[in-house]
Amino acid sequence: MSERIWRAEVELTVSFHDCDPMGVVWHGNYFRFFEVAREALLRSINYSYGEMTASGFVWPVVDTRVKYRQPLRCEEVIRVEASITEYENRLRIDYVIRNAANQITTKAHTLQVAVDAASQEMNFVSPDILFERLGVKP
Repeated sequence: MSERIWRAEVELTVSFHDCDPMGVVWHGNYFRFFEVAREALLRSINYSYGEMTASGFVWPVVDTRVKYRQPLRCEEVIRVEASITEYENRLRIDYVIRNAANQITTKAHTLQVAVDAASQEMNFVSPDILFERLGVKP
C-alpha cells in the first residue's frame, strides 16, 4: 500500500438534540459525526455515495470500533478528521475527533466492503474505480 494518506476534516458544533439527559453527546450520535467527515473525504476523491452507486457498487459498513476518551457537550465546537488507511481489499476509514482545545476526545474506524449492486455479491478485492479515484495502481 502507498504511503499516501487521504484525509478530510470538518468542523461541527454539537447540537442540543445530540445530547443525553446528562448533557453529554449520546454514544450513538458519534456515528453521525463520522458520517459527515466520511462524506467530505469521499467527495474529496470524487467518489461520493452517488458516484459509488453510478459505478455499480455499494459500500456497506461491516465493522466499526470507537474509543471514547472524553465526553463532548452541547454547543461544543469539534473537528472530525477522516482518513483512508486501507483500500486494497476493503475500505478502512479512521476518525479522530478533537475539541476546541485540540485534545483528542474520540478515535474510531469503520470498515466497508464493495458489493456489486447488480448481483449483490461482495468483492474480495476493491474495484478498479476506487484505485482510479485514489490515483493508485491496483
